[in-house]
Amino acid sequence: MSEDDGQDDLVTEEMLWDRIPEVYGADRANTYYELSARIFARGQYDEALALAETARDIFSELGHTDSSEGLAQAYSAIGYNLNQLKRMDEAATAMSKAVEILRENKSPLSLELACTLGEWWYASKNFEKVVEIMHECAQEHLVDGNQIGAANDLHLLGCAYRELKQFELAITTFKEARLIFKSEKEVIHVARCDQKIASCYVELGDGEKAMEAARKAIDVFETGHDHRRETFALFEYGKAEVLVGKLEDGLLTLDGVLQIISEDEPKDFELIIDIETRMSTILRGLGRMDEANEIDRRLIAVREAMENVPVSEDLGD
Repeated sequence: MSEDDGQDDLVTEEMLWDRIPEVYGADRANTYYELSARIFARGQYDEALALAETARDIFSELGHTDSSEGLAQAYSAIGYNLNQLKRMDEAATAMSKAVEILRENKSPLSLELACTLGEWWYASKNFEKVVEIMHECAQEHLVDGNQIGAANDLHLLGCAYRELKQFELAITTFKEARLIFKSEKEVIHVARCDQKIASCYVELGDGEKAMEAARKAIDVFETGHDHRRETFALFEYGKAEVLVGKLEDGLLTLDGVLQIISEDEPKDFELIIDIETRMSTILRGLGRMDEANEIDRRLIAVREAMENVPVSEDLGD
């Protein structure tokens, strides 16, 4: 960007502010919306949110059909700002209103925003909402001939089913996504589905099928040098080894995963505890009680350090 470009942008924004007292109705609302977009681009999300809310209020007061698209845009702007402010539940609620309005008007923008909404509901851990919206998105993408879009929708849908512990349904959905990714030669995404399928089979106690799916994922990630994903696929493989009675092999695999993730910063202590707890159980199954007891002793201190307590209590006030 040249110095002149910067001056033009500054003048344009000043002109928008100057325009506000001179315009009314939809023009006034659109001016607030445009200002919100410019300030959002600068990363001033609180101010941009306030401007988007003002635009929404004006559009809402107008009430006629001609203002519905502007109202939807204002709600989406509110959602994006709330998302940046990490107010995920509120962001998803605002975006859902935008999607509802756009779908009523049969706007082509509704599908894109609906997919974004599904991701936000997932981040908010509202998995029932994810199922509701992503199933519809997948069908719309298939009708439009957007195979990759449909596969991504199905992958997120499968993740939601998995979080809801509907593992059979999750496996079916991941397999649908896998088939589309495979037809599109999206090799890494095929392996992502295999890793998720393996995790579901682990939860269902089917170690053989879990090992088969995890092995496919590991081979692809290793070949593609995608070491982060390879580590999580190895985690599923180690759990599957334990399920089929290969305790020594499973212990070795889980220890390898532990060594890798322990080097990460910041450390994921919840995952570390999960792995070490599994290792302790395996060690007990192998009769190695002293080693299991030592792990359990250490984890007591880690869990205590992770407990949520009021600051005043922690300080001894």
